Amino acid sequence: MRGAKSAKWVVGAIVVAMAATACGGSDSKDSGKGGAVFRLGITEPTAIDPVNAQESEGTLVARQLFTGLYGVNDDGTLKSLLATSAKANDKGDEWELQLKTGTKFSNGEPVNAEAFIRGWTRAAAKNAASDVAYHLDNIVGYGDLHSGKSDKLSGATAEGEGTIKVKLSHPDFEFDKKTVHPVYMPVPKVAGAGDNKSFNDAPIGNGPFKMAGSWEHNKKISLVRNDDYALQKPAVEKVEFTILNPANAATLEYKGFEKGEFDWARMPTPQLPVAKAKYEPQGKWIKFDSPGINYILTFQENGPMKSADARKAVSYAIDRAEIAKGVYQGLQEPATSLLPPTFKEVYKADQCSSCVKQDKAKAKEYAEKGGLKAGDTLDFGYNTGAGHEEWVQAVAKQVEDVLGVKVKLNGLPFKEALAKQQDKGTIGIWRQAWSADYPTADNFLTPLLSTSGINPDASGKAQGDNRGRYSNPKFDEMLVKARNTKDAAERAKVYQEAEKLAIDEDQAAIPLWKRTQYRLANSKKFTNLKLDFFEDPNIAEIGIK
Repeated sequence: MRGAKSAKWVVGAIVVAMAATACGGSDSKDSGKGGAVFRLGITEPTAIDPVNAQESEGTLVARQLFTGLYGVNDDGTLKSLLATSAKANDKGDEWELQLKTGTKFSNGEPVNAEAFIRGWTRAAAKNAASDVAYHLDNIVGYGDLHSGKSDKLSGATAEGEGTIKVKLSHPDFEFDKKTVHPVYMPVPKVAGAGDNKSFNDAPIGNGPFKMAGSWEHNKKISLVRNDDYALQKPAVEKVEFTILNPANAATLEYKGFEKGEFDWARMPTPQLPVAKAKYEPQGKWIKFDSPGINYILTFQENGPMKSADARKAVSYAIDRAEIAKGVYQGLQEPATSLLPPTFKEVYKADQCSSCVKQDKAKAKEYAEKGGLKAGDTLDFGYNTGAGHEEWVQAVAKQVEDVLGVKVKLNGLPFKEALAKQQDKGTIGIWRQAWSADYPTADNFLTPLLSTSGINPDASGKAQGDNRGRYSNPKFDEMLVKARNTKDAAERAKVYQEAEKLAIDEDQAAIPLWKRTQYRLANSKKFTNLKLDFFEDPNIAEIGIK
């Protein structure tokens, strides 16, 4: 096992890191021909085409290239983009969406009702092998299309240029919110099938920016402003995404900002306090309480985490408050629920009993019940290069000390980590985080914990986001009930009951910390810099000094 010998060592490493000051650099300057260039570092995305854009890196790029029906305001409410209205029938199983007409893709093709349906059909088709297609699975005809029995999404029809009619397999009074996800973006005819590599690497969209050449894998992605954009055109002329080594990407972002090479940056966890002290007085420090959660994913089909009691043992063994104070220097707050506080109508504290306070006695009691014995090996995976090493080591040490197990750390680059989580044979636990794709509790509970969120292919690979493969029919029924509930307050109560079942009784996942995000931003050159609902920089909205 590679890592710290004790939690105290981890805190000591932070102090050392804080004492080391990086050299400063010049402010960003325009490069190339035209106006300002916004520069930032990312790791290699899984996809930037809406057909399979899934993790934060890929969806960030996809949202610059494509514009859908709705976005999300800072307060979590829907913001109309190309939709002028969305109305459900009394049962909630049929929707009519009206579109802004007369807009076009950057190649001149029209963005109309058919273009939206084309995008949905393309993502749901079997040959796309999309990991995010399940967001469409409630539309009538999805099953036949996804299995290859049909080539049409029969529940989505176009009436003229500006009307989409949708029939759902089950009522859902929040369907309009789900169209915020990139998989609901429109695509032009030239997109072809979902496995069209030329389009995958150089998507043609209708967003505020367009590709400047193809994606140079493991090197860079370059965008230029789309001057034919239908909505408010960005002030930024170009966007340069530099693809960094995933093993130390957060460090490279931070150093790049210090040198004036990036206008936006994440930071390694140990550098957060020193960066705050240096850059907050300069107005370059951004704090954002995100609609997200940091948690531990547990693999439940096989291995030591198959038992709910074993999962509770691990949760009770973790001292979240100590790690928040020591590793995070007070910049993160322990979580006792899976749903984030930003979802005010649904959030309820202490939904996870084992998360409220470390309890060594209960941890040992549940370990005995769950068959987790001293000397057993517990695999603990995480993605490298994003500043997780310190807290992962601290959690591992606590679990080892309390339960007597051996925690084997397995750090992988983000893309490889996601693939490993999908494997049927993966066991143990994994570092995980979730940030909302759309503003509803269903976006947490269904993708992460529903049986449909597993979406295994023929080989057993989990194509959905329920990588831990938790499955409880009672929980699934509660989600259906919530979607069937027209009254928002009553719907919130059902979601709370469902969360309690999954997170407390079944310990399907182990919440760790609320998701407060910190970024550095070049406020000397740009104005209105902030993190949006998706934890991305609001590139299309920033101004230039």
